[in-house]
Amino acid sequence: MPPKILVISGPTASGKTKLAVALAKARGGEVVSADSMQIYRRMDIGTAKPTHEEMEGVPHHMLDVAEPEENFSVARYVDMAARCVDDILARGGLPIVAGGTGLYIDSLLSGRTFAHFDPDSALRAQLEERVRREGGQALLDELARADPDTAARLHPNDEKRIVRALEVYLSTGKTITQHNRETLALPPRYDALTITLAFQRREDMWARIDRRVDEMMERGLAQEVRSLLDSGVPEKCTAMQAIGYKEMAAALRGDGDVDRAAREIQLRSRQYAKRQLTWFRRNGAAKWITWDSEPNFAQALQVSTGYLEDFGI
Repeated sequence: MPPKILVISGPTASGKTKLAVALAKARGGEVVSADSMQIYRRMDIGTAKPTHEEMEGVPHHMLDVAEPEENFSVARYVDMAARCVDDILARGGLPIVAGGTGLYIDSLLSGRTFAHFDPDSALRAQLEERVRREGGQALLDELARADPDTAARLHPNDEKRIVRALEVYLSTGKTITQHNRETLALPPRYDALTITLAFQRREDMWARIDRRVDEMMERGLAQEVRSLLDSGVPEKCTAMQAIGYKEMAAALRGDGDVDRAAREIQLRSRQYAKRQLTWFRRNGAAKWITWDSEPNFAQALQVSTGYLEDFGI
């Protein structure tokens, strides 16, 4: 049987870290972050990365494991996070995977494997040059001859995924469709109890998100983004496309209106929270804890402990 672990998911600003820490202290656990932006060093305020005070002495993993300039993938996350989880299990602890990046969580739990690729390979460079020279439609037509199922799901403008699909096929001899089919046949890596946090009223969620952004501004979000840009981090790299960084970088490079950027960050964060909830609702086995206007962590700790006992942890 796959080893049992705990997952705490939910939209941004829903209290995942605080509940994870409380449960870790109560159950001898350690936290493994499942946040696609908290992996980056020097990106602390805008990612709401937990501070040492907020960690309360509980070990946290998968924070600050990459530089902002790096091209970090879900495959790399799964490889690194699985090693963290397995090490915690081997030491008799409870791994608590906590975060809001649903793709990271699902990929880690499923045992999903990924076709290896090097983003700096000669093949990648050749395909990207061909896209620039021939256009997306030409490469999509080529992909359709090898992998019609994947090609049918892609638009000619989706050049990144077209290049990726051709790269997988040309480097491994297998199409992404075949690779995904083989992956789905694998047994799950972990048996997870998933607790998902949310608010009963979306207005309360929005208000909490807005307050968080206000706090980020007070803590120096604009200065953090300025420091990243001044250090040479490219404005167009993946890390700088994160909500909070993209909007603030545009303001700093433009008219300098950081207050308007903060309002834009609040809007984008609310929209992102809605997409997160849509993703998490797909898990019919999740145990939901819904907050009133404010989180009640004492009650959530009690309810979660009951879930863990019923689950056999």
